[in-house]
Amino acid sequence: MHDHDTSERLASYADVLAGELPDTWTSTHLPPEAKDDLAELADRVWDLDLVAASLAEHPLKQAAVLIRPDGAQLVLLDRHDGRDGFLIAAIAPRALPDEAYRAVPEPNGIALADDPFLSAGQVAGDLLARYDGALAQVRHNALGCIQPSQPDRVVLTWQPDGSVATAPVDDRAGAILVANGFAQDPQSGIHRLSGDDTQAQARALREIGPQLDALGIGVVMRHPQARPALGTTPPAPAPTPSHAAARHRAR
Repeated sequence: MHDHDTSERLASYADVLAGELPDTWTSTHLPPEAKDDLAELADRVWDLDLVAASLAEHPLKQAAVLIRPDGAQLVLLDRHDGRDGFLIAAIAPRALPDEAYRAVPEPNGIALADDPFLSAGQVAGDLLARYDGALAQVRHNALGCIQPSQPDRVVLTWQPDGSVATAPVDDRAGAILVANGFAQDPQSGIHRLSGDDTQAQARALREIGPQLDALGIGVVMRHPQARPALGTTPPAPAPTPSHAAARHRAR
């Protein structure tokens, strides 16, 4: 059970840690009441070792998210081994397709002592170094999962998980995509529209066409196999595991 003092301790530790890490980081505390955000966060923890084992036994009840301007994210969470301190892990980018994670080792999290000043050096020299390397690799892989767009044409590529991905050249096109439900990876520029809700996905694809056309930008769909045409509702895909599990099995 998390009381006010426990939440304050986690939030304060995260604030100090964020200020001590290289580059610029900010921290946001997610309390137990933020159940949906915590569930989504747990699904994106990029770990198959210490932190994954802890989450399997102790579902996430609170957390602090550390965010860097380029989109990199770390999550700080409670330890449950009777020791002081916290666990910290990397967060997988939301906008990248699962195929981008193939053969990329997880930057597994680490345990931190109850001193955020000392822990900052441990995070910077260990976890962050592995995380940045993994981020660079998956973002490179993601570019190979989509076909390039042109200034006057946005190319949307179906992904194996049922999502749609694109890297628009024009910032105006990117703004339209985001307004219609695409999530953008800030470093690679890739925009991704989830296929979890196929009706919402089809509606978004129908709506972006006229909006982009008004800017003189066309839309083209590309796919590795037969897919419904733009403006039609694709058939519901077979149930899939969580994105985190799919990332792990993609390897």
